Amino acid sequence: MGRKEDNIKKAQKLMLDPRHIRNIGTAAHIDHGKTTLSDNLIAGAGMMSEELAGKQLLLDYDEQEQARGITINAANASMVHTYNGEEYLINLIDTPGHVDFGGDVTRAMRALDGVIILVCAVEGVMPQTETVIRQALKERVRPILFINKVDRLINELKVTPQQMQQRFIGIITEVNRRISKFLPEPLNKTWQVKVEDGSVAFGSAFNKWAISVPYMKKNKITFNDIYEYCKNNDQKTLAKRSPLHEVLLDAVIHHIPNPLEAQKIRIPVIWKGNLDSEIGKAMMNCDPNGPTAFMVTKIIMDPHAGEVAVGRLFSGTVRKGDELYVIGMPDINRVQTVALSVGADRIPVDAMAAGNIVAVTGLKDAIAGSTVSSLKDMEPFEKIVHYTEPVVTIAVEAKHMKDLPKLVEVLRMVAKADPSIQVEINQETGEHLLSGMGELHLEVTQYRIINEYKVDIKASQPIVVYRECVKGKGGPFEGKSPNKHNRFYIEVEPLEEAVFEAIRSGEIQTEGRIKDTKALAKKLQDLGMDREEAKGVVAFKDTNIFLDVTKGIQYLHETIELCKQAFEEAMNLGPLAQEKVMGLKVRLVDAKLHEDSIHRGPAQVIPATRSAIYGAMCLGERILLEPIQKVFINVPQEYMGDAVRELQSRRGIIEDIKQEQENTVVIARAPVAEMFGFASAIRSATQGRALWSTENAGFVRVPPELQAKIVAEIRTRKGLKPEPYDASYYAG
Repeated sequence: MGRKEDNIKKAQKLMLDPRHIRNIGTAAHIDHGKTTLSDNLIAGAGMMSEELAGKQLLLDYDEQEQARGITINAANASMVHTYNGEEYLINLIDTPGHVDFGGDVTRAMRALDGVIILVCAVEGVMPQTETVIRQALKERVRPILFINKVDRLINELKVTPQQMQQRFIGIITEVNRRISKFLPEPLNKTWQVKVEDGSVAFGSAFNKWAISVPYMKKNKITFNDIYEYCKNNDQKTLAKRSPLHEVLLDAVIHHIPNPLEAQKIRIPVIWKGNLDSEIGKAMMNCDPNGPTAFMVTKIIMDPHAGEVAVGRLFSGTVRKGDELYVIGMPDINRVQTVALSVGADRIPVDAMAAGNIVAVTGLKDAIAGSTVSSLKDMEPFEKIVHYTEPVVTIAVEAKHMKDLPKLVEVLRMVAKADPSIQVEINQETGEHLLSGMGELHLEVTQYRIINEYKVDIKASQPIVVYRECVKGKGGPFEGKSPNKHNRFYIEVEPLEEAVFEAIRSGEIQTEGRIKDTKALAKKLQDLGMDREEAKGVVAFKDTNIFLDVTKGIQYLHETIELCKQAFEEAMNLGPLAQEKVMGLKVRLVDAKLHEDSIHRGPAQVIPATRSAIYGAMCLGERILLEPIQKVFINVPQEYMGDAVRELQSRRGIIEDIKQEQENTVVIARAPVAEMFGFASAIRSATQGRALWSTENAGFVRVPPELQAKIVAEIRTRKGLKPEPYDASYYAG
């Protein structure tokens, strides 16, 4: 029997004992070596050939990933490792580093208890490193640090042992600063990474060696030995003396909590139900005999098995044939198969118990982010908050009419497998709009539709997603119903910054009905909202709030649901360019309603309320907001001027320029609309010597002098007349 088969047998036994399970991920800035590291861990544990590790990229089994040399999907695999004479099952998820796939990182974190943060010894802590640390800590996933590419420091930058240690201290201090910033007491102290206890390791994933202080003591290796091996180009011997997988997996087992310990810290943060209920206790104790509580973090579309839901089982046991509820969906789903993942292979098993990462088929209603339970009315897990939202859209259509029904089905599947993609079908124009995190994200999605789902499509040029808001206070504006019997008076103004941030970060729950109005009012007051206003919140839509601040108006309680519907419609299609509205506070200040309910039905109330909102927005001066990106460029000094000129020609604003050895790092902000084609432009401007990365940085106001032109372009594209209507149009 081969080593792999032997390990699979052991894994099936170990998955029943949560004390011997570790759920970990890798996370880092793009190109800092995550996938190479993951491969070598799996090879070291005997799950693939060691020769191919780092070259085969087992977890980048998507051909797009291999072609582009980047990770696109968070892939998972399980392996067995022996530590101090005992065997452990390690479930590993390799996450993407490219900012366009940040959603995958956030979702993967929900399944994990620990994460190996990789930092390149040459580049140091980068913007995306900070983002992944923040994502991990928000989910209470414990970090350990691996400083990768140490051989490059010695061989390429020719640093002395003293300089090398200085650089390491710098990186560790930076990472610990982030840990203490993003965590509450006492975790911000106890989770700090330290060289002396082995929660920091150094090495080269590509050359398969690593070192940590406990391992140095155990195997009598010193920093000077490492320096000599690298200098003499003998990293092979070093990899035999101090193998990467052994050093890192030892650290994982020693520092990362097992599911029994981790869930006690994590459940109160990621689940807001009653911890003393049956399911609350079962999850806190990771109880295999409790009710089933499973959180789906990823949907894989398998050509043979169909939709595979992968996620973390927090309590209960999942067996083939189980009947489970996807919370929020009416039908019961029946589990068809349960499996353990090893790279692209899934090994079917009879049952999986709490504490594992599980792959299940048969949950047809599940999407990434779903809560699945044996209890119909389980309180769902906290919504997974993504740090960025889609900013680029393309219109796709089927090349051949006969493929049209298939395309609609495929787009539904694409949106299910990747919740960071938003699909909108415009009934009037028959266009299918795909919105994603960036150009690359949409390119990869198009490739999948054509090559995996076999539908030929034509796609438009990428279009930027804008948002609308108002400059100041507008209203009260009177909206009349078509029959002139009902009138609504609305005021609008920009939402307080602190409230907007709290909604965006998920601190204020905006999904579904408002459960506890008192608690919500108190929270809003603490964030700076007026007391009377905070008590009047009746609805949320995205980052917009609808308030009822009227007093004693007859029949309003019967009509308010229709007003809420009108508010939602108005927030989905703003009055300036039919883009979504963001960060707006809408106040209903007065209303005059007909006493007979037949005269205040949906056909009267909805248009009246909507017109009042639009009219008030016209009075408050409508503004267009555009998405911007933070751009980081690392370039040799002689090309710095070219890089800066390239950015400035794209309305970029330079925020900082700093020196790092012979390279210059330029930090800037630029509008997404101007960044199309930036990759090839910066390459030719710097003769391919620039390393660059971007991260989405929210929305800012379009410069006033450009607004009219951009609005006219958007409206014309949508088949509207180029000029937006003014307030008199909505006065009816």
